[in-house]
Amino acid sequence: MNRTWAGEVTFQGGLKTALYSGLKTVLYGGLQTALYIRLWGLRRRTMTLSERRLLQTVLVMALVLLGSASRTSAQATCDRACLRTMLDQYLDAVIKHDPKAAPLIVGFRQTENAINVAPGNGMWKTATGLGKMQRRYLDPVSGQAGYYGLVQEGASVAIVTVRLRVQNRRLTEAEWYVVRENDPGLNGPRQPGRPPASLWNPEYLIANPPPDRVVPAAKRLSRDELIAVTQSYFDAITSHDNSVALTQPGCGRAENGSPAPAGKFLPPAPRAPGAPAPAGPPPGASSNDCVGGLANFNLSMVVATRIPLVDEEQQVALGMAVFIRRPGSSTPRNVFSEWFNIEDGRIKTIYTAMFYPAPTLAVPNWPPYNGNWPLATGVVPPPPEPK
Repeated sequence: MNRTWAGEVTFQGGLKTALYSGLKTVLYGGLQTALYIRLWGLRRRTMTLSERRLLQTVLVMALVLLGSASRTSAQATCDRACLRTMLDQYLDAVIKHDPKAAPLIVGFRQTENAINVAPGNGMWKTATGLGKMQRRYLDPVSGQAGYYGLVQEGASVAIVTVRLRVQNRRLTEAEWYVVRENDPGLNGPRQPGRPPASLWNPEYLIANPPPDRVVPAAKRLSRDELIAVTQSYFDAITSHDNSVALTQPGCGRAENGSPAPAGKFLPPAPRAPGAPAPAGPPPGASSNDCVGGLANFNLSMVVATRIPLVDEEQQVALGMAVFIRRPGSSTPRNVFSEWFNIEDGRIKTIYTAMFYPAPTLAVPNWPPYNGNWPLATGVVPPPPEPK
């Protein structure tokens, strides 16, 4: 017959209740402490054989569950070293033209300039090595790694941004921004005998690369602060008000390898005869600044803004968005990736890889912005004028 003790539980039912409750606590705390607390309210007496077996079974189950939870946590966590390894493994696999050499999930998704590419196609076929300028950025919080720099395609060189997502130590997605020598630019296709229309300039990038550093912890902004500083740049462009941007005076910007503008932190590069003007602010007395001349900048809005990767150790954030021009403008929209180097709480330099898509191409083609910006009238005609 069950007997009731001062602990207000019966021994037979109370032992089961205590062990069950203790097991739940074990998943959040220590095994010994949890069971000690739950059993303290029970009167001490010799347990029966069935009670001892019950206790042993529960303890074994708890240890198994704890071991499994520990292994799952270890598998899911990917720190900076892990992300660096995964990024290098992926880039090596691309260069070897071998998707099987990278831990891709089933359904791995890759785009190159907003166009979906199956593993084995696109850069998997053309890339032959990494170039002379390489930067890697790591974000354990979002589980993403990034590469900005040069990629060899045989005798040619491309300037690229690569955003890579890692989940459970496997690769789920890769987003490439690829700039090549003969790509179209702000003023359309490259003309015969003229410099690259896209401002492609790998030599300048090699000579003036982004900083490669570890910022002391005491001088770092928080993750949220880095995101807010980056967002202020997009807000300033949309509002045509450079006072909104949290930038250092004379901040510099390298667009596809060319200074646009250089500001006071990057050296100027003389523009070759016939070279196109950069997509940034127009020239002027106060325009030698990454947010100079915004009042007259040919832009209606910045859309599809994302800040998917933040490297707190290097104080770098990756911003991605689409420039929509003013109504009636023949200037094409451009889709860009920009690496923001932030020092003393403000943007100091920006390095980009951007492209000018065809009017009908859906950009950026990544959630939550899978659509086009804007849809061309040839794809979706405007509604008829009201009568």
